Amino acid sequence: MNSAILITYDKEDSINEAIGLCEAAGYQVVHTITQNFLKKPKYGISGGKLEMLKEITEKLRPDVIIFDEILKPRQNYNLASELHREILDREALILEIFESRTSSSESKLQVKLAQLRYEKSRAKERVRLSRGGEQPGFMGIGQFEVDIYYNNIKHRIQTIRSKLEKAGKQRLLHRQARKKQGFKTISLAGYTSAGKTTLFNKLTGESKEQSKKLFTTLTTTTRRITINHEPFLIADTVGFIRKLPAYMIEAFKSTLEELIYTDIIILVIDVSDSLSDLKKKFASCMRTLSDLGVERDKIIFALNKSDLVSNSQVQERVKILNLEENKKWVVVSALAEKNLDELKILIKDIIENKSSLNYKKNITKEFNDPYGN
Repeated sequence: MNSAILITYDKEDSINEAIGLCEAAGYQVVHTITQNFLKKPKYGISGGKLEMLKEITEKLRPDVIIFDEILKPRQNYNLASELHREILDREALILEIFESRTSSSESKLQVKLAQLRYEKSRAKERVRLSRGGEQPGFMGIGQFEVDIYYNNIKHRIQTIRSKLEKAGKQRLLHRQARKKQGFKTISLAGYTSAGKTTLFNKLTGESKEQSKKLFTTLTTTTRRITINHEPFLIADTVGFIRKLPAYMIEAFKSTLEELIYTDIIILVIDVSDSLSDLKKKFASCMRTLSDLGVERDKIIFALNKSDLVSNSQVQERVKILNLEENKKWVVVSALAEKNLDELKILIKDIIENKSSLNYKKNITKEFNDPYGN
């Protein structure tokens, strides 16, 4: 495992998440430097912190320096020049995780698209630095003219998008086939490492890889389950995370758009999180679902890992998340297989209620307008 010095915010949840990202990417954090503000113009950090970082880098000689924020190309170059080490910002780190976790051809295309979008946003500045002699041999591509380099990235993006578009059309055909066969669909969503894959395995009898590491699932897996003698299709999806750039969400859109068309979304929430983490992660998940265009009335909230907290703590968290008036939540523990039958009953009830409402709407429409105008 390669060693890394981590630069992150001076907050416990930020530190824990950043270390989790480092470990998921295969880096062992040998030292952590924290600062309240990581957006200083020249280096991201203050001059005093930079001098401290120089000393620690010289002593520990890590393989990389990981910066838990988005760096501009100039900031990355300035840090690399001072520290003589590879600098990975938050986005580059997440992309490394994505690349190492891809398995299907579609997810590989999605990751490549995200990587190219990341590169495109930095291409012009990086080439300008290279042409100015500040980054000789930059990325091993030689002294490309900026337009050639930039247009090459654009062309590759267009090629990948056309391939993903074909995959999207294939997904549409699959959805139409499922609908004709009468299958209702369920999708698992949630913050990364909330326990989605464990819940998926318990509900389906599968043995998908499950881990405390972030982003264990990047490839959507769909399986058939039976609830009260009725067949359903359930899918596990990529986990959400705070400060995930829009272009990364867009790259996985062909996968995540399944959340728009599914009948039920089970939003898995780690109820054992600290209150501050819980609120931030919940807000991040709801924001991402909203950005994707998901209707809130199809969301069921599964408060997972309840075996790690008391009943009073669970009720406190229900109140904090404003779920008291919402009847669409259930306390579960996927690992301990607690209340999974109750979760299935809730799914069945909501599906039946939705079907009943749709039936009433159609009857009303036909009564008011028998010709369907």
